[in-house]
Amino acid sequence: MLGELLSRILLLLFGYAMPAFECFKTVEARPNDAHMLRFWCQYWIIVAMVIAVESFISWMPMYGEIKLAFFVYLWYPKTKGSDIVYDTFLRPMVMQYEPNIEQRLLHLRGRSGQLLTFYMKNFADKGTAFFMDVLRCVVSDEPGASVSEVLSTSISWAMCWSQG
Repeated sequence: MLGELLSRILLLLFGYAMPAFECFKTVEARPNDAHMLRFWCQYWIIVAMVIAVESFISWMPMYGEIKLAFFVYLWYPKTKGSDIVYDTFLRPMVMQYEPNIEQRLLHLRGRSGQLLTFYMKNFADKGTAFFMDVLRCVVSDEPGASVSEVLSTSISWAMCWSQG
């Protein structure tokens, strides 16, 4: 338990906070240093990819420690891990599937408006019904029964909302 907490704190510091600050310094102090900007872009692309596949590999023993070591390897100046991982593995793989990825992202962007509309309408409908139930409870003559009704309504509302 304590090892996992320490691992998470170190990951937060050395995997996210310190690299973010170094990236900030590069953007602000050396905005024309294309090599360093590329290095930090590669780092954050790799970190995003690790986070994207994390749910499939996080079951591994000592995953947090491995992830921390990998992130330090990526930014540590003597290893140049971001350059190696990006140029050797990530870039060739993404370049191979780039047209397919682009096509799927365009499709998702087109459907995102429909999904947003659906969830907003669903939220508005169920939220209005819940508000009316609460209002009915407040003005009701039987507070005990109405409170339990509102609670059961709010629970069913939450369940319906989570199911979409």
